[in-house]
Amino acid sequence: MPELTVGNCPLFYQTSPNADPDSLPIVFIHGAGGSSHLWHNQVQTQMPGCAQMALDLPGHARSGGSGEDSVEAYGRWVISFMQEMGYQQYVLAGHSMGGAITMAVALSKPDLLRAIILVGTGARLRVTQEVLNRAREGASLTEYAYDSDTPISIQEEAEKEFNLTSPEVRYNDFLACDGFDSMQRIPEIHPPALIICGEQDQLTPVKYSQYLHRHIPNSRLEIIPQAGHMVMWEQAGACNRAIKDFMAALTSNSP
Repeated sequence: MPELTVGNCPLFYQTSPNADPDSLPIVFIHGAGGSSHLWHNQVQTQMPGCAQMALDLPGHARSGGSGEDSVEAYGRWVISFMQEMGYQQYVLAGHSMGGAITMAVALSKPDLLRAIILVGTGARLRVTQEVLNRAREGASLTEYAYDSDTPISIQEEAEKEFNLTSPEVRYNDFLACDGFDSMQRIPEIHPPALIICGEQDQLTPVKYSQYLHRHIPNSRLEIIPQAGHMVMWEQAGACNRAIKDFMAALTSNSP
């Protein structure tokens, strides 16, 4: 699997097979304590006109570094990574904390973004003390993350990925989430936006995505049944169809 050194930090990433180098890049950003593998079903799916990739943030899974203490700091890493990759403009997609990172980039460097995809996230990400305590202890958050009908095997595979990141980094990620609040600035986001959420999401409930949809001017909302917070992992097919439809409309409107 490929690795790119950014600021002396080796960052692991995975890419879609046989992607056309002239295609529109989509970079997928995982959530708190996660990894690029949690976007595997999106990266490995053929999306005409698109070149997908997913990144392990610093301090996570297979990347070096020690993590960050704010969403904005992670956003700067993503921008630097894409600069090193040689891309001038791209689509940024993020889940949960990754969605917050995506919004932070959209607000700070909008010219870099052709569009954004926000999955299971919100304009403000308040984290309960119980979740913070469990993250500090390295305890699983599985009971909050899935629809009740999601197979145990799917949950266990994701849990293996979360266990690749230290409890300290996971805890700091949740602190970064808790400190994120862009509710007043969301209307300033101008790139086209696709917003996806699981109907049974307990961590970032549907109302969070509905708020984003109401306040981001050029957005569409997809609420996916039988999915919780890990919607792209639980219902990969439905999530991929939403992304493909959005990207097809986006590329057909390109000059």
